[in-house]
Amino acid sequence: MQNMTADSPARSRAPWWFSLAGQLLEPWVRIRRDPAEPASLLMPGAPVCYVIERDGFSDALILERACREAGLPAPMQPLAGTRRRRSVFALARRDGWLFGRNRRRAPYETLGQLVRSLEEHPGRDIQIVPVSIYVGRAPSRDTGWFRVLFSENWVMVGRFRRLLALLLNGRDTVVHFSAPVSLRQVLDEAGEARPERFARKIARVLRTHFRRIRAAVIGPDLSHRRTVADAVLNAEPVRAAITATAAKEHISYAKAWRRAHKLVMEIAADYSHPVVRSASFLLSNFWNKLYDGIAMHHFDKARAAAPGFEVVYVPSHRSHADYLLMSYQLHVSGVVVPHIAAGVNLNLPVIGPILRRGGAFFLRRSFKGNALYSVVFNEYMAQLIDRGVPMEYFIEGGRSRTGRLLAPRAGLLAMTVRAFLRAPRRPVLFQPVYIGYEKLMEGKSYIGELSGKPKEKESLLGLLKGLKVLRQRYGHVALNFGEPIELTPLLDAASPDWRAATGDPDAKPEWLGRTIDDLAERIQVNINRAADVNPINLLALALLATPKHAMAENDMLAQLELTRALLVELPYSDRVTVTPMDPPAIIAYGEQMGWIRRVRHPLGDVLKADDEPAVLLSYFRNNVLHLTATAAWVSCCFLNNRRMTRASILRLGRIIYPFIQGELFLPWDTDGFVAQMQGTIDFFVRRGLLEASGDGRVLERGPGQDDAAFQMKTIARSLIQAFERYYITIAALAKNGPHTTSAAELENACALTAQRLSLLNEQSAPEFFDKALFRGFIQKLREQKIVWTDEGGKLDYDRRLEDMVRDARVILAREVRHSILKITGVDGDMDAAPPKAVAHVPADSGSEDLHRRHVEAEHRQHEHDANRNA
Repeated sequence: MQNMTADSPARSRAPWWFSLAGQLLEPWVRIRRDPAEPASLLMPGAPVCYVIERDGFSDALILERACREAGLPAPMQPLAGTRRRRSVFALARRDGWLFGRNRRRAPYETLGQLVRSLEEHPGRDIQIVPVSIYVGRAPSRDTGWFRVLFSENWVMVGRFRRLLALLLNGRDTVVHFSAPVSLRQVLDEAGEARPERFARKIARVLRTHFRRIRAAVIGPDLSHRRTVADAVLNAEPVRAAITATAAKEHISYAKAWRRAHKLVMEIAADYSHPVVRSASFLLSNFWNKLYDGIAMHHFDKARAAAPGFEVVYVPSHRSHADYLLMSYQLHVSGVVVPHIAAGVNLNLPVIGPILRRGGAFFLRRSFKGNALYSVVFNEYMAQLIDRGVPMEYFIEGGRSRTGRLLAPRAGLLAMTVRAFLRAPRRPVLFQPVYIGYEKLMEGKSYIGELSGKPKEKESLLGLLKGLKVLRQRYGHVALNFGEPIELTPLLDAASPDWRAATGDPDAKPEWLGRTIDDLAERIQVNINRAADVNPINLLALALLATPKHAMAENDMLAQLELTRALLVELPYSDRVTVTPMDPPAIIAYGEQMGWIRRVRHPLGDVLKADDEPAVLLSYFRNNVLHLTATAAWVSCCFLNNRRMTRASILRLGRIIYPFIQGELFLPWDTDGFVAQMQGTIDFFVRRGLLEASGDGRVLERGPGQDDAAFQMKTIARSLIQAFERYYITIAALAKNGPHTTSAAELENACALTAQRLSLLNEQSAPEFFDKALFRGFIQKLREQKIVWTDEGGKLDYDRRLEDMVRDARVILAREVRHSILKITGVDGDMDAAPPKAVAHVPADSGSEDLHRRHVEAEHRQHEHDANRNA
């Protein structure tokens, strides 16, 4: 049986009144087909029968027009090989003209007819094509407020409401064609099943298909938060917790139940499609006032990876705008808005209910001391995952005040993983997202908090005061979607029999903690691997490396070109994006944004960042610090040394890498970092910043006043403060000696030392004395078994710590080392001994013989170390 085409005469068999209605409707409807060319989906030679989700005159008109425009067979023609007068049927229909009720038995009769026709003609086939029709799914920027109320939802609306939806939102109509299903193939696979039973099965499969497509397009059917609340309160773990609370506090079960009900209503989102669409309408104008543009990179890859998964978005957290930006961009891109975990501090009057209806669910900062709350929240998360609701949360726990990614807090990750283990019906996919700004609304408050001012508590009055931010422009924003992480392969690697742990909500297998920590680390690494390098990032990297945050324009142009070339020629990841602006355009943009100012001078203009902008620029330097970490390390080796061997740089790099990796969430193992160092050294040699001799074993930079030396010094200074923090920590620990200082006392002493050093040296970056960075370094020392806690809770260490103090002479200038040792009260003799197993040449040494002896000694030491390791 040949398939009929769009040009077939059978099209004329549609009633005249149907064709007339189509012409009347045409000016009100604009159709977008998905895919754009659905004809490529069809199987040649088989008649086409369309199935739509709901019976309706308007849906039939829209389908007829969409098929005509796509060159598909007409749905209103007779179905070839059968007695059906139309090539379309609906899964559900509404009887009566005005107030009919749904009747779902209709598809069984139609499918039964089709099955019987195939049984009568064994050589024939029919392809079933599911078609989903949505009117007003995504209001555009010019959509009126009233139209939002009549956009597509889960309710089967009446004919009058459908007419209003067409009149108001018909220009935003989406017709989604799914891949056809061969009815003959399905019938053969079913064996000898009765036609009626087989038809019911096909109808159930089709309904499931339509629900899945609708959920993907407009979001899951959540009805009302009471629905989810009832499911939470009826869950066995929650009932047990209510019983335990009643027994413990000697109250009635009903009173404990009411307490649990109050908690779940405090937590639960009250998702509303009209509110989401209304917010989208309002935010389009809001973003236009604030930003010059919002870009999304690699979103197509993220969308392609999502089908079939429970998607958990895990973005970086740098601003309160993160919540709104992610939801808005996902919505306008045709993806379901996720449920977002928000701190209960945002559950403010007026604002809280709006956020809740936009998908926010609220959690307290701490669950300690409230077992019932912990069980209720865990069960709520489990219900969302079980229902396939996409989620979003920030594993950093709070907004970054420094511009770096914070150490992850794995509480929500643990809840997600345990909920999946309990009911692994739908695989979980974590989608990292890097959010990059060119200016922050909260910038000044962040700097104040890092300098010791208390964090301002969120309030409605504070929000109203904050509306003054609308007077400023904040440049561009980038949302870069990183490489997704599937949970199941992680679990398979951790424990091949992990499925045996499912079903028990209290199960805590010994491998679970390590797996969650590994997952958190991978998320942060993949966020950094999707960084966006904007013009402000590049300006910050250059200017903040100079003592007065000023640079001659020619030097600035050369430095920007070098950094940009480094990022392009040695790509950190295939998902990193770099601004297409050239150096002159970057400088002009920085002036336009108010980050830098030009000081005119007869000998050449100077570009300068004033004190306050310089402090704020440190945030944007830290956003991309990880991208230049390898180059900064290699350059640091030449800050105080004119010549070094390649082997020395690589060996010291192996020692320092675990600490840099922990601070910046770098993606390589130690061997991978060595390969990066090799590539970076070769880049510097190609660019003339280093000169290689001795078959590439010996590297030499130019004299201190040379342009190449200046460029390397600029790159090095972006990372030098990290090494100064490391030196502060090990010097303070060595000063106090073993068994005298706890980790908390050491952390506090290091922060005070760094703060004082900052005052004495006019350091501009407040994160230099951030306690969290010292805490992370101390933790890495523990992981490397260099430091450990004794039975009394004090820190002990081995000889490698003292070796690290001596090795610091290679990187840190004498003045800096002595300033740190003086503040910490360490005996100067500690710094006097030469670094163990490190050979370097004093800066600008003119003695070739001395240089040769140093190189030979270092080469012998390197061979000795290699043989010993082997």
